[in-house]
Amino acid sequence: MKKEKKLLSLSLSDNLIIKGNNLLSLYSLKEKYQNKIKLIYIDPPYNPDSKSNTFVYNNGFNESTWLTFMKNRLEVAKKLLTSDGCLIVAIDKNEQAELTVLLKELFRGYEIHVITIVHNPKGTQAVNFSYIHEYAIFVIPPGRKLNKKKSDIKWQDLMRTDKISFREMSKNCFYPIIVESDKVVGFGEVLESSEHPEKSVVGKNGKIYVWPIDSKGIERKWGYARQSVEEIKDFMRVRKTENGYKIEFSKDFETYKSVWMEKKHDASSYGTKLLKNYLSENAFSFPKSLWNVYDCLYAVIGNDKNAIILDFFGGSGTTAHAVLELNKQDGGQRKFIICEQMDYIETVTKERIRKVCENDNKGSFVYLELAEFNQQFINQIQEAKNTHELWKVWEKMKKMAFLSYKIEPKDIDNTKKEFEELSFTDQQNFLISLLDKNLLYVPYCDIEDKSYQISEEVKKLNYGFYGEKS
Repeated sequence: MKKEKKLLSLSLSDNLIIKGNNLLSLYSLKEKYQNKIKLIYIDPPYNPDSKSNTFVYNNGFNESTWLTFMKNRLEVAKKLLTSDGCLIVAIDKNEQAELTVLLKELFRGYEIHVITIVHNPKGTQAVNFSYIHEYAIFVIPPGRKLNKKKSDIKWQDLMRTDKISFREMSKNCFYPIIVESDKVVGFGEVLESSEHPEKSVVGKNGKIYVWPIDSKGIERKWGYARQSVEEIKDFMRVRKTENGYKIEFSKDFETYKSVWMEKKHDASSYGTKLLKNYLSENAFSFPKSLWNVYDCLYAVIGNDKNAIILDFFGGSGTTAHAVLELNKQDGGQRKFIICEQMDYIETVTKERIRKVCENDNKGSFVYLELAEFNQQFINQIQEAKNTHELWKVWEKMKKMAFLSYKIEPKDIDNTKKEFEELSFTDQQNFLISLLDKNLLYVPYCDIEDKSYQISEEVKKLNYGFYGEKS
């Protein structure tokens, strides 16, 4: 991957990693990506009931608040999907039932399937049961067919060898299948009946041209005529045998099972341990198995090499990694958009994907941040170590922040003693409550407002992407 460089322009062909509130990120994307996203995969905070939970989001939601939190985001996200676009939500037992009801309400007419994935074979200890699974809720538009799982496919020879399968009986079925790196990459034209090729021919370009000729040298035919074989290209594979190359295809693809129990879905081996190959020890808690996400993505966009995939709970970046892996496997040009509001996006998410691109010597991404205003003060409040540091943040807020219209700064100054008597957590919450939450980030319509101090370079980038303000 090329080294980091200053961004001059932004386009829909870029992979994006966006830092900022994910609801606002979705609204920011809506202008350019409405009806363009083929798949949304998200792994939202699970709202667990365990007191030991340390997830960085506010996981102290009560149930109705959590559902509202999800509803607000899903309503916007739905508008980004193409007409045949799908949604996949990873969730555990705590909110699966309630979330499924919400999805049925928001996506009326869609198929909704709750898939069980065994992701923790050792189990998570609970009172009566040790849980070894989570769920993936597939939300599929009417008429949409998923790709079939490769390991479930029953392969058969594309060359017909029965008593009536000879070249002269079906002239349009005698043509070369072009193979490169053990993959079908194309098809040649039907050969004149007077010409008789060898079974496998290496062309000047190094590609191999495989003809339907059996081990005895008899000219046979392919199971599909030249004009229709393109339709099954993605369902073909190449096998080397003693007699050369064998072209196989799957006539009837099987559907996915509703329970996935594969070793590669183990979050410990293929999530936590895999992440350590790219980052330091314990860089992120409970990352998904790469192959868990890969298989979910493949089911929807495995045959769409130009799909755009969105994950607005980006976490450690497993979704982006899975998209890059899909492209690596089949030469696709799929794009990802990852949104994450937590600070680990810089040290975990971005770094992981940078190293994946670097190791593969392929791929790139654009890292963006929503322009913060009041959010920067919330960050400073949360990072403060003591009351003295908090009061310094308050001094900055008086000068620079947009405060609630209900607040009179002098009143706060006059009650400093009472403020200091509060617990440290209450002090933090109190200062956050003074901020106008409508101005956590800079609105695009105010980009020219000098009080926000937006650079000309950033203005130019935004205008180039969204268009000049009217």
